[in-house]
Amino acid sequence: MENDALALLKALIARQWQARGREALIDGLLLTSAAAPTGPIHAVYRPSLCVVAQGAKTSMLGNRAYRYDEGKCLIASMEVPIRAEITRATPDLPYLAFSLALDPATISDLLLELDGTGAASTEAALAVHDFGADLADPLCRLFALCDRPRDIPVLAPLIRREITWILLNGPMGPTLRQIGLAGSPMARIGRTIACIREGFADQLNVRQLAEVAGMSPATFHRHFKAVTAMTPMQYQKQLRLQEARRLLLADRADIARIGYAIGYESPSQFSREYRRLFGSPPGRDGKAIRSTFAPHIDA
Repeated sequence: MENDALALLKALIARQWQARGREALIDGLLLTSAAAPTGPIHAVYRPSLCVVAQGAKTSMLGNRAYRYDEGKCLIASMEVPIRAEITRATPDLPYLAFSLALDPATISDLLLELDGTGAASTEAALAVHDFGADLADPLCRLFALCDRPRDIPVLAPLIRREITWILLNGPMGPTLRQIGLAGSPMARIGRTIACIREGFADQLNVRQLAEVAGMSPATFHRHFKAVTAMTPMQYQKQLRLQEARRLLLADRADIARIGYAIGYESPSQFSREYRRLFGSPPGRDGKAIRSTFAPHIDA
């Protein structure tokens, strides 16, 4: 990214963070600022463009590490549970980043305007790329709309469509194109992920998920792991435990009741797997996150 464009993005993120905090006025635009490195952050990435303007971060998808710093961006092509850490940030040079949600329907629509969509393939759900200077102008114009709320309903959809078009025609295009191709392996895996998310507390039936994807169980398992770096069961477990943590933070419910609510019949198994993911048993972790609540970080 050119230095002047990067400097302008830093200034825009910092100013909007000071004015409004995490949530900008534009739907799907989320800001992040941190004055120090963080411990593990557990979250679910949704289809989005994440750009770091200052500092550095590492996101883990299964056992795959994605490291990106200023001038880099991360593309998330579907909903995946991740573990992330901000690795470089100081009070003088805080971590500054944003994420912008991507609309699969817009991607599908714009694919009709391309000469060709490329062969269908299975890409990983996350990818890191250099942030091209051609994206700087529309992104800066999008940020500028935060100071002109009256213009947002009319102009924001047009600028977001422009950003998506640039992404589709750049190095991130092959991954994004698979989101919009209804019959691509990635799109079919996306449908099964939606099924898992909707019924994450239910018993997992891999054969039924394979039928939703239109694949044999063996082929489905291979494609699912290629995209998410997890088996379907590991994916479901991550969703269950992240939901348990949200419930602990929200209402301090009884530990056993939370375990049953997310699909665990054995309280001891729930506690054991919760501790394996988050480092502490649910009761102790719930107290810790309520006393030192850290913001949910998407970018």
